[in-house]
Amino acid sequence: MIPEFKVVIPARFGSSRLPGKPLVPLAGQPLLAHVVARARQSQAREVIVATDDQRIMVLCDQLKVAAELTDPGHRSGTDRIAEVCTRRAWGDETLIVNLQGDEPCMPPVLIDQVAEELALRPEIGMATLAYPFTERAALFDPNLVKVVTDVQGRALYFSRAPIPWHRECFAEATSSALPPEPGFWRHLGLYAYRVSFLRRLVALPPSPLELAESLEQLRVLWHGLAIQVSEARVLPGPGVDTPEDLERAESWLAEVKSGQVHAR
Repeated sequence: MIPEFKVVIPARFGSSRLPGKPLVPLAGQPLLAHVVARARQSQAREVIVATDDQRIMVLCDQLKVAAELTDPGHRSGTDRIAEVCTRRAWGDETLIVNLQGDEPCMPPVLIDQVAEELALRPEIGMATLAYPFTERAALFDPNLVKVVTDVQGRALYFSRAPIPWHRECFAEATSSALPPEPGFWRHLGLYAYRVSFLRRLVALPPSPLELAESLEQLRVLWHGLAIQVSEARVLPGPGVDTPEDLERAESWLAEVKSGQVHAR
């Protein structure tokens, strides 16, 4: 049974690689319109955009989706979401899914799943998803985040480097295969939080590991808090960081429309 939860979409106008990203055209609509559509296809009780720009507020009005104009000084989407939680006086046990504003191809079933994984574990304040790497080149790509977990599925570390390092296999520079054990997992930047945990998280100072890897989730581990990591039930479509990503996203959306892949 899917628990009651809300989706908040942080959508920042500025982007060094793709300026005005939420408003960039994708398959005949602004990119953000596709993200909102994915959220609305989930089982979320409420969908809200948290932005820093009046132009995005205008788009949200056109899309008839709730939106909050948040402090432009926020360092991250997590801070933006926390402001929305405070403004709306949501209770400590409210479940929030952070669907990033550059994920137009996120299957709605994964939005539901990450909320469900958190709801099943009342002792945990944060949950996320991952899926297996199948190619060695992808594992060594620093733009793709890796995660290692313990036997309970709790995150041990996230990194842009290939982890865990298989000493025997990776010494063979000519090999293109991945060893079957211990398994290599790509982190999917989709999160669920309890509001109480989110408030605690944004009050913590950034950690050295977080700053070194440019991975905000490392703040959680640095301060001794737990993140539950579960295997994604389906593979996600591409996120958008660059103009080239737009082409990949458009192809994915076209395949969904034609029935070649399923968004759920």
